[in-house]
Amino acid sequence: MAKNVREMLNDFVNGIGEMRETNEAAVDAFMGLLGASYEPGAIDLKTKELISVAIGCYNRCEYCIVYHSYKAFEAGATPEEVRETAMVAVAFGGGPSMAYSVTLLKDCINEFQNDFQ
Repeated sequence: MAKNVREMLNDFVNGIGEMRETNEAAVDAFMGLLGASYEPGAIDLKTKELISVAIGCYNRCEYCIVYHSYKAFEAGATPEEVRETAMVAVAFGGGPSMAYSVTLLKDCINEFQNDFQ
């Protein structure tokens, strides 16, 4: 059964906000690290988000897959680029990475690919 990836995305983003209410310094420090890491430099933002999709698939982190697939599309990635990125993760992570790539990531592609066209 397909997961509601848009609901998962919203739960994740809202959860960060709720956690910040009682842990402002720690959440802000984490978000500062993310912000600095995703600044375009020698590698552009789209590539960094695609790398994040691959790492999410490799680590089988559902919220990472959902969030970073959304952000990859926001940064201009195509469905083909997201799928190809996932296959790099599969090359390292084998069957478990394939399972997340052909289920959860597929649902993300179907849900988010038209949001930024």
